[in-house]
Amino acid sequence: MAEKNAAEYTVPGLSLSTGRRTAEILQGRLHALNDLQLTLKHAHWNVVGPGFIGVHEMLDPQIELVRGMVDVLAERIATLGVSPAGTPGALVAARAWDDYTLGRASTLEHLAALDLVYDGVVTDHRAAIDATEDLDPVTQDILIDQVAQLELFQWFMRSFLTTDDGRLSSAGTTTEAAAAGRVKGAQSAPAPKAGRTKKSDAKKSKKK
Repeated sequence: MAEKNAAEYTVPGLSLSTGRRTAEILQGRLHALNDLQLTLKHAHWNVVGPGFIGVHEMLDPQIELVRGMVDVLAERIATLGVSPAGTPGALVAARAWDDYTLGRASTLEHLAALDLVYDGVVTDHRAAIDATEDLDPVTQDILIDQVAQLELFQWFMRSFLTTDDGRLSSAGTTTEAAAAGRVKGAQSAPAPKAGRTKKSDAKKSKKK
């Protein structure tokens, strides 16, 4: 007998079809956030170089926050009368994106790659907000709150990537590898030569 993954009821005030459509939208966001928390933990383990401890420790609270979002969405799906799918196999079968491509890399490389990951997650969450506007305002409010928190952390990451004139150092890239390569190239560029004599050197020359 096939497993029954939906009850014959939903929350009061919604039709059964509306409840199931809302749950379907949430399932997509559940997969995305499950993938995101694993990706963030992977980056947490693999960042190296200058700024390591700051970025390493900055990622963990966000991981816990995203895990909390996963739980909220899964329980909302269940509340709507549908069984949430949280297994790795269900995630891999349903996702439309590739695995995160970076392994051991510098803090800026990971942050540039993660910025693109957040672009995708936030864009799709916003699309889900639009899609649930006429379906279920309660679910829409949950998604709105999550987007606000995701965008806040993306700002934290972008602060590391922002140049003095307000541009993202990874701007214009469309893949994680390209974003990481862009900031890596900026990091390895030779520093400009000093145009002035150090004060200590000037004092030495006067004594001669």
